[in-house]
Amino acid sequence: MFIGHFGVGLGAKKAAPSLSLGVLFIAAQFLDLLWPTLLLLNLEHAVIDPANKNQPLIFTDYPISHSLLIVLIWSLLFGLIGWLWKRNIRIALVLGLCVLSHWVLDLIVHFPDLPLYPGHSPMVGLGLWQSLPLTAVVEGSIFIIGLILYLQTTKAKNAVGRIGFWVLILLLVFSHIASIIGPAPASMNAVAWGAQLQWIFVFLAFWVDKNRVIRELPIRGI
Repeated sequence: MFIGHFGVGLGAKKAAPSLSLGVLFIAAQFLDLLWPTLLLLNLEHAVIDPANKNQPLIFTDYPISHSLLIVLIWSLLFGLIGWLWKRNIRIALVLGLCVLSHWVLDLIVHFPDLPLYPGHSPMVGLGLWQSLPLTAVVEGSIFIIGLILYLQTTKAKNAVGRIGFWVLILLLVFSHIASIIGPAPASMNAVAWGAQLQWIFVFLAFWVDKNRVIRELPIRGI
């Protein structure tokens, strides 16, 4: 699951229009933004299996970023930060749920490798990755729905907001396709550093969203 998480961030703009798309991307993709840093620090681990065509990256140990118990803590932390920042329960809920949504979507696609808690935990995962076409349909649908919701909520106020937005979308789609059809990674170090490039999408989202405005809601009864 990659582009689907960004789809959640796009769609969440409908529920919390005052939040920057960059903030929503951080929340929805937080677990995968944290994971490569933990890999580089040797606190979490994965291996590469080139023979596994559907998923050559095998997640062996990632309790801090992807165990359900710790993800719930991350979700509560994001919600608390949202509340302290904006003093708005809706914003707190949106941020917390965006973080939690990441684990839920991963549960759908992952093979049973998601721990429920750190330590000797049962591993869960519904294994949608067994079918790449079905995975593409599910993940693509989430992204398209999120894109539609974002476009219903905002409009460009200048060329940056219009062209820059579609550059961001195309980069996301291109990166997603490249991750599917590209060769197996050369090393876990390359995976970790490559995953850090996701921050480019976050920075672009802050920039683009700053150049868009919230659409006026129609006045009912007129």
